[in-house]
Amino acid sequence: MPQEPFQRFLDAHRDDVWRFLVASVGRDAADDCFQETFLAAMRAYPRMRPDNPRAWVLTIAHRKALDHFRARKRRAVPVGDLPEVPAPEDQQIRDDGVWQRVHALPAKQRAAVLLRFAGDLTHSEVASVMGVSEEAARRNTFEGLRKLRQEMTA
Repeated sequence: MPQEPFQRFLDAHRDDVWRFLVASVGRDAADDCFQETFLAAMRAYPRMRPDNPRAWVLTIAHRKALDHFRARKRRAVPVGDLPEVPAPEDQQIRDDGVWQRVHALPAKQRAAVLLRFAGDLTHSEVASVMGVSEEAARRNTFEGLRKLRQEMTA
């Protein structure tokens, strides 16, 4: 069976990858990670015949997100000037601290929660992306959610 054109592949998976990366690295860094993800996918695409193309490209996105965090730890992050006045009420994004709590989870729990819920992958697909057993993927997801629930109700 001939492989579909890369543009069709990109169109089919761009929204899932974008949502996953925004949830993983934040909106500011998501653009760069998104581009790096699809450049890597495009290079590998001619010789790849993945059983699950969505899980395959989310695996690449997960690795690019990890690369982003590794690189960020090695360099200083510039901080801009704070605004004098907060944004008008209608322009503020509701933030109840969930994403900060998700980003504070241990790496494996954070990845499992993000892949499961932001990436909308099954536990089996999460296991494949993370390179762990399905039971480990379930356990990391469970532990991450339990920790988030405890913090949110405390």
